[in-house]
Amino acid sequence: MSTKTNGNGRRITIDPITRLEGHGKIEIFLDDVGEVERAYFQIPELRGFEQFAVGRPAEDMPQITSRICGVCPTAHHTAATKALDALYGVEPPPAARAIRELIYSAFMAEDHALHFYFLGGPDFVVGPDAPAAERNVLGVVAKVGEEVGLKVIGMRRRLREIITLAGGKVIHPVFGLPGGVSRRIKPEEAEGFAAVAAEAVEFAGFTLDVFRDVVLGNPDYVEMITSDAYTHRTHYMGLVDDEDRVNFYDGTVRVVGPDGAETVRFTAREYAEHVAEHVEPWTYVKFPYLKSFGWKGFIDGPDSGLFSVAPLARLNASAGMATPLAQQAHDELFATLGGKPVHHTLANHWARVVEMLGAAERLQQLASDPVLIDPEVRVLPTRKPTEGMGVVEAPRGTLFHHYQTDENGIITAANLIVATQNNAARIAMSVDKAAKGLISAGKVDDGILNKIEMAFRAYDPCHACATHSLPGAMPLVVTIRDQQGEQVARLSRDLDGRVTRG
Repeated sequence: MSTKTNGNGRRITIDPITRLEGHGKIEIFLDDVGEVERAYFQIPELRGFEQFAVGRPAEDMPQITSRICGVCPTAHHTAATKALDALYGVEPPPAARAIRELIYSAFMAEDHALHFYFLGGPDFVVGPDAPAAERNVLGVVAKVGEEVGLKVIGMRRRLREIITLAGGKVIHPVFGLPGGVSRRIKPEEAEGFAAVAAEAVEFAGFTLDVFRDVVLGNPDYVEMITSDAYTHRTHYMGLVDDEDRVNFYDGTVRVVGPDGAETVRFTAREYAEHVAEHVEPWTYVKFPYLKSFGWKGFIDGPDSGLFSVAPLARLNASAGMATPLAQQAHDELFATLGGKPVHHTLANHWARVVEMLGAAERLQQLASDPVLIDPEVRVLPTRKPTEGMGVVEAPRGTLFHHYQTDENGIITAANLIVATQNNAARIAMSVDKAAKGLISAGKVDDGILNKIEMAFRAYDPCHACATHSLPGAMPLVVTIRDQQGEQVARLSRDLDGRVTRG
């Protein structure tokens, strides 16, 4: 953290922010009496994967896009593969679909466990005001015991082994092909998957108990979760099946308003008719919004076009979960927090555990389904490619891939709207509101700053994935120092692209 004067007030910088994927910083501007004028959640990096894709064969996209992020490669690989299905107009056989969803269910359960125990969980298990050096997985283990720590590590390892065996690799999967997958599942492999799935269901139930004991059992935490500083009334988006239940792999995109009423629903192919992207000059992240409402700025409420994705949004946008234990956990969440929809940002942590349980149960169902071991795992495409869109629910929310090609299947244009992009406007609002609610009269300490970071951490953001905007000329300052740390040159660029030397 650094503090600088800013006219009559001060500027507080949190750089780097912690326990997220990618890079970012928070700039907080105080007035002359120490109240927050505005807090900005800024992403100072650009990746540009859409441009990397141009000129490459479309079949390369599942491998290229899985390199965007080492935490959610399976989400990009699967969305890209589904976009290739649409691009070539081919429907995978039932076994291929089951294999894809099995891998994806294992990935969702494992990734949610990662965030709960390693990234978001320390704020509750160790405590938001604990020393920064203790707010990590080691602090969690110190609180809950070494046995629990080994249980977490062991469960994640076994789920990742499923992805490795069925998907070829755990970090950069290679199973997805247009029209199917690259290998079948053997009967003995399915039996092993079923055994791990049973463990995963038990582990998710254990994690739910941890959440009940540590978080819900602490009145101060419950008060913080439901406080106005962490509350926004926006629209919510998520994939649902034919019965409007949460589905991670496939379905229709459903959007509900702040009152829970359906606003719109659409298929992956129709996404561009309903979602647009706004650019601000102070960050490399675009801000999606609902086209029918238009961009009205960083405001919430029924007339705002802003929406949220991720676990809580998926639960809000659905009629419930598709598996029995997860449905019970879903009902408990909404009964406790006053009914659907829930607008409390920190409730994402609870919703994430509900989804972990649902993913584990779905993994168990698929591992025991006879269709999983059917040897027919691919239908070869024959149609000339033109355009294809794919959508999945990444752990962090709804993920769209959109490719256009020439007749030879060479990418001419690509657009990715990733989960954290879809959440970008609400994250910016959450950080600003938390700062305004927690800082008063200029009084700031490490605990308060961590609670401001908790406003973004609840979304489990991945800014390695989300940095897609090149907003004209991004304001930039470059300082060059010698080996002794003394400044030898300074270059700055303003919004109009003018470069000055200092």
